[in-house]
Amino acid sequence: MDRHKSKAIRGERRRHRVRKAIHGTATKPRLSVHRTNLQIYAQLIDDDAEITIAAAASNAKDGKLAYGGNIAAAAEVGKKIAEKAKAKGITEAAFDRGAFRFHGRVKALAVAATKAGLKCTGLEEKKKEAAPASADAKKDKKEKKPAPAKA
Repeated sequence: MDRHKSKAIRGERRRHRVRKAIHGTATKPRLSVHRTNLQIYAQLIDDDAEITIAAAASNAKDGKLAYGGNIAAAAEVGKKIAEKAKAKGITEAAFDRGAFRFHGRVKALAVAATKAGLKCTGLEEKKKEAAPASADAKKDKKEKKPAPAKA
């Protein structure tokens, strides 16, 4: 099989695997991310009504980005989509990464949107759970440290 065709089939398989667990509603829409080599796009989608609530892109006319294929551009798009969501009264979204891995530009977009007020990742819960556990682990290490033996 052609290499490009098999790559597209694998991507479609990943996209369907991710999407079967995610469904957007009017109160918690789906934040869909699409990236190309040069640009990155984000949409808030209500799957019940089958409409796009808000959209942001690195190549938008109102944007001032010189290049849309880097992490800084993805973070800007994340901030823009969060601002548009706030204006519509949306505070939470189900993150749909599509066929793309959750790292690099896709992760930067999600983190920036979360920091700007659109809760779309579990970063807050992870930080809250990790902070007390790591503090307890440090205390345990200090207590269990044996005294050096001098002879």
